[in-house]
Parts: sequence; structure tokens; C-alpha cells
Amino acid sequence: MGKKFGELERVTGVTFFRLSPYEQSPFAGIGEGLGRFIRRCRSYVLRIGPFFLSTYLIMEWATEENYKLHRKNPKDYENDT
Repeated sequence: MGKKFGELERVTGVTFFRLSPYEQSPFAGIGEGLGRFIRRCRSYVLRIGPFFLSTYLIMEWATEENYKLHRKNPKDYENDT
């Protein structure tokens, strides 16, 4: 048959536009994308920031409380000589 997979059927009325990979710029639009990313992060800070801040404070309090509760009491060992 001699035909490859993409050439099995003839399609009429459809135009394909392709750009060679050698003509594409891999870093095109990086500056615009970075600007959008920063803008979106700033818009969500007030929504997400309090959640992360409260979680951090609770975890710090829990770590300190755990340390206090598991620490040995020195008065229990005063007479162990």
C-alpha cells in the first residue's frame, strides 16, 4: 500500500497551520507570564494568608506545649543522691 498512518484518507476543506519547532522561541512570553503569576498571588494573599498564619501559630504552640508536657520535672529527682 505504501501509505503512512496520517495519509490514509484525503480531507478536503481543512487547512492545517504548523510552525516548525526551529522557529519557536522557548522563552517567549516569560515576562508576561511572570507578571500574571505575581498579580494572581497578590490577589489571593488575603484569602489564603490568614489560614497559613493561623496554622503556623497553632503548630508552634502545639510544639512548645508538647515539649513542656514531656519534660521531666526536676523536683522529682532532688533527693536522688
